[in-house]
Amino acid sequence: MAKRQTVNVPQPLKRQIGYARVSTDDQVHDAQIDELRAAGCDRIYQEHGSGASRARPVLAKVLGELTAGDVLVVVRLDRLARSVSHLLAVIEDLEERGVHFRSIRDPIDTSTAQGMFSLQVLGAVAQLERALIAERTKAGIKAAKARGKLPGNPGLRERRPEAIKAVSKAREKRYLDELIASAQTWLPMVRQLRPQHSWDNVVRVLNRRGHDWTVERLRRAVHRLVREKLAEKDLLARSPRRAPEDHLMKLVAAIAIADPDLSLRDIAAQLDQMGERPVRGGKKWQPSSVRDLLDEAHRFGLIRR
Repeated sequence: MAKRQTVNVPQPLKRQIGYARVSTDDQVHDAQIDELRAAGCDRIYQEHGSGASRARPVLAKVLGELTAGDVLVVVRLDRLARSVSHLLAVIEDLEERGVHFRSIRDPIDTSTAQGMFSLQVLGAVAQLERALIAERTKAGIKAAKARGKLPGNPGLRERRPEAIKAVSKAREKRYLDELIASAQTWLPMVRQLRPQHSWDNVVRVLNRRGHDWTVERLRRAVHRLVREKLAEKDLLARSPRRAPEDHLMKLVAAIAIADPDLSLRDIAAQLDQMGERPVRGGKKWQPSSVRDLLDEAHRFGLIRR
């Protein structure tokens, strides 16, 4: 009886991307770089920045460029995250996109069962951390009231101009920090769609992917990143003027760009859920109508085949 021969099909190698961060400009990345290279990283990004700061443009760029199958590698957890909750938020976003995470000196490797267990333990720690902070805050407010002190900023209560200005400046900084921290989850899609597609279509595509944008808030966010030189000015350019009937063509093109794996039937279902009326009449969108709009978008140069 002839032996059955098995053919070993080589699996594509995972791309390992390293990220190194030091706190001040007078520190050097050499030790981290050496460890990341020894771990097999194909490419290493370097950043200077405080561990408490949300403003990490290099990290935002790295997270935005990672694709399914990649592995983000750091030497220690504190090189990546400001806190346990921030770490979990970053890893959760990576997992949703099919990207793994590994810390060389910590037992965290999301491609293994042991690493995922360690991550669950960290999640419990983060929940405890939030509960303790809330408890201490309530206790502090209660103690202050018992001493006859009112909670809040005295300068704001008295409407002092310097206090109002300081609070306004702090809010602007916090807003920018939050934009930078979240940019990797939405800015790559904006870059992919703008300025060929209208802000309305970009917002609809982002919100279909779990975001909660309005046109006004998204435009304000992009304007701010452009002002800080963290995004390109081209994103703010006017969309090409097209006839009103081209609205559906641009919308279908935007949906296809956002998720190239969608079938014609999937796109038709999304149009039905959005409440768009079929171009040929009837109650439901048909795959053939979607195909015609995609062909038209291809002719206009909105999408590539």
